[in-house]
Amino acid sequence: MRYDLVIFDNDGVLVDSEPLSNRLLAAYLTELGHPTTYEESLRDYMGGAMHRVHETVLARTGRKLPEDFDEEFHRRVFALFERELRAVAGVPEVLEELAAESIATCVASSGSHERIRVGHRKTGLDRFFDEGRIFSSQDVGRGKPAPDLFLHAADRMGVAPARCAVVEDSPLGVRAAVAAGMDVYGFTAMTPAGQLSEATRLFADMRELTEVLDRRQP
Repeated sequence: MRYDLVIFDNDGVLVDSEPLSNRLLAAYLTELGHPTTYEESLRDYMGGAMHRVHETVLARTGRKLPEDFDEEFHRRVFALFERELRAVAGVPEVLEELAAESIATCVASSGSHERIRVGHRKTGLDRFFDEGRIFSSQDVGRGKPAPDLFLHAADRMGVAPARCAVVEDSPLGVRAAVAAGMDVYGFTAMTPAGQLSEATRLFADMRELTEVLDRRQP
């Protein structure tokens, strides 16, 4: 394999959290007087950090979200995760395959460190990622689609961007990886392929990832 490091997005790639969190986000925004459908939440916020929600609502309505918005949203999300969150099908097997091939892996997510950890504990993925291999938009000045988070992860892992592969399921994440000078593999299990057209390659079943990575020639 031509890569020394595979960088995984978290939500929708490692854990099946996007349907849960976007359903909840749409309902909460609507509750606060900002009518939002599930589909609109996916379109506008999937793959982005929380500041994107604040900035979008403010730009559209001229009104700020409550100061405790993030805290209350995460309280609701974590409670829902404890009840319903699952790992994306095939993820444990893929992580074991990459480890067997001595390919390093890490996580680079727009979500907070706490959100990542809650999801990993619930799904059992915490056995694959220690603290030194988890990176959040909290760690950098700009979140996706800026390249900062992926470049930060590569730097901390000691791998050149050209030797990294990113696995992403959001247009924002794909744009960030491209801007970082990394190959990016678009996961289309939930996102229409046309929205990830900038990706190096597309795939729909996580169990195919190692084969897809091997097919990419230098």
